[in-house]
Amino acid sequence: MAEADLDAVIRQTARAQTKAVMAAAKKRQAVWVARAAKAKDKETKARFRYLAKSTILNATATAKRLQNSAENAADAYARAMKKAMEEPAPAKKPEKKPEKKPENKSEAKSEKKPAKKKAAA
Repeated sequence: MAEADLDAVIRQTARAQTKAVMAAAKKRQAVWVARAAKAKDKETKARFRYLAKSTILNATATAKRLQNSAENAADAYARAMKKAMEEPAPAKKPEKKPEKKPENKSEAKSEKKPAKKKAAA
């Protein structure tokens, strides 16, 4: 069942990538929240808070798309392997025997057509 192992690896890799995307998004959100806290006026604070919120929303959507793509790829791989297992093995073609070559030049010459005689003038 090697195919089950490989599609599990695809899914596991996608989960790891999703976690990495979300971790990076949380770090970026923390940066925006910190800037909002340091901001002097209300408009700037509101803008930084909006950016922090947008960062998480966009990262979540991206992580979902990444996960869906990986699920589709893993499912497609599993289907392809299942189909390959159901198909019969290809039949072996009989080997062609190589033509026998003459061993020396005298045998090769004897197989040639005789030369035409020239007409007497």
